[in-house]
Amino acid sequence: MRMMVAILAAAGLAGCNAPERASSAQSSDAAKAMVVGHQTLKSAIGAPITLKAADGVTVYATLYAAPQPKAVILLFHQAGSGKGEYATIAPRLVKLGYTALAIDQRSGGDLFGPNQTARGVSGQPTYLDAKADLQAALDWAKPQGKPILLWGSSYSSALVFLVAAENPGAVAGLLSFSPGEYLGQADLVRRNAATLAIPVFVTSAKDADEIAAAKAIVDAVPGTGNVDAVPAIAGVHGSSTLIAARNAAGAEDNWRAVEAFLGRVAP
Repeated sequence: MRMMVAILAAAGLAGCNAPERASSAQSSDAAKAMVVGHQTLKSAIGAPITLKAADGVTVYATLYAAPQPKAVILLFHQAGSGKGEYATIAPRLVKLGYTALAIDQRSGGDLFGPNQTARGVSGQPTYLDAKADLQAALDWAKPQGKPILLWGSSYSSALVFLVAAENPGAVAGLLSFSPGEYLGQADLVRRNAATLAIPVFVTSAKDADEIAAAKAIVDAVPGTGNVDAVPAIAGVHGSSTLIAARNAAGAEDNWRAVEAFLGRVAP
């Protein structure tokens, strides 16, 4: 009789503990899922950070961090714009395995939301003045220990050639959306492009003048690994060519060209 009671007691104890163990495992899984979900959310909306340019200007930025990044991509906006230009582009880069940093340059505006850097400076900074902000982003990226890619849109698509040329060995590749000689000095962008020894990707709107301007610059870059991605379906000015809301017909096709270049340069 005592033996039967002991067996029943043990069975009851096991029955009580089993759900507890299961509940504990489920709680652990739920906690892990919450952490992953939080990280995914942070990657999607980004985290605000500030940088300091060499002349003391505070540069506001949003960091979209990939868990195990293949490379760091520095995202620079067009005239009248800000880091919000990349609100849909940067999360897609994170999904592809790249950490992205989008900055507000001092020459910009509120086209895609507030440009905090521009609001914090006086006067009317020129496009060339904004080069210091791009350099601040590159200086932030150098200690990260990953290949660095520069990505420019409109006027910043010209500046990235200057920044890459002034930092030999620091940049692994360059993407330039609608480049042109926007900086007030004849052939300045082409002259800097001619000094590069890195793969370069350029694209443009589906516009004859813009296509010709981009071709003139990419043709100056030495080497055979460069890409002049003329839009096959539709293209719009700057990085907006990848935003479906601004380029419904051609955004996905243009993304395919970008992803092919990234896969080759920073696999």
